[in-house]
Amino acid sequence: MPTTEVRATGVRLTTLGLGAAPAGNLYRATTDDAAHATFRAAWDAGIRYFDTAPHYGLGLSERRLGAYLRTRPREEVVVSTKVGRLLVPSPETAGRRDPEMFDVPATARRVWDFSRDGVLASIEASLERTGLDRFDVVYLHDPDEHWAQAAGEALPALVELRDQGVVGAIGAGMNQSAMLTRFVRETDVDVVMCAGRFTLLEQPALADLLPAAAERGVAVVAAAVYNSGLLAHDRPPSDATYDYAPVAPGPLERARRIADVCAEHGVTLPQAALAYVRTHPAVVSTVVGLGEPGHAAQAAQRAAVQVPGELWQALADVGLLAPEAVPGTVQGEGPEAG
Repeated sequence: MPTTEVRATGVRLTTLGLGAAPAGNLYRATTDDAAHATFRAAWDAGIRYFDTAPHYGLGLSERRLGAYLRTRPREEVVVSTKVGRLLVPSPETAGRRDPEMFDVPATARRVWDFSRDGVLASIEASLERTGLDRFDVVYLHDPDEHWAQAAGEALPALVELRDQGVVGAIGAGMNQSAMLTRFVRETDVDVVMCAGRFTLLEQPALADLLPAAAERGVAVVAAAVYNSGLLAHDRPPSDATYDYAPVAPGPLERARRIADVCAEHGVTLPQAALAYVRTHPAVVSTVVGLGEPGHAAQAAQRAAVQVPGELWQALADVGLLAPEAVPGTVQGEGPEAG
């Protein structure tokens, strides 16, 4: 699978990456064996970039991913995790379930902490959970309400770790584009992960983040390109999820109209969704949450499909893409592929 270097860090991301939130029992419980089978299928499909976080299943995702990756040559894989939520033991919630979408016991609680000490403690705990010797990429995780501390304390701590060679590349991952644009323009990040804000359904990142990233040579990882499930089906069902909640009638109808135009051009909605985000020069990798072995092979097959370029203009002609969102109208140079 092709790779692209993140700035001049030496970190190279495969064009398709595995998001390991499902391995943390996102929405439903799974087993260690099932999670490892999914990781194995992704590996067999050529995926070498794996993304996790302490938030995912209160550390369960990190533990499962680390256990699998310790069976693979470390130099062949790129692993990213995140900082900003410390996991603190919580005996007072013993017997309860985690309230944040993950089907795991609430043995710990998440505490926001973007201080220098918090960053160092978080990375140390993540290394212990995964059993890995290092992380190739570390992101600030959802610092929406914590700009001052994240930019003033957490990021400088990550810069030190990068400069010391402890971490390969640093950045931020969020479900919005405005603050990511601030990180790109005002700080020394190498890469940002933009979740759900540059997809075939909606493209607010085109107005701010993507031009800034292209201008400054910062790599963009596109995540949640299915908008948490809505675009993952050839024909979106009425019970699909959109931005991690039940889909409303408006987005559902729009997604179905996009699917109809895709079918007229001989491709499926998920194939087009994966292809669309790769059209921008700043995007170096697409991370997809994979919860079953079949999903890994399916994602690789979808990503390999050649989507006809005229599809984008056809969507614009019927009002399903803004004129400025048609590939070829965006400007800027992103990181070079290799």
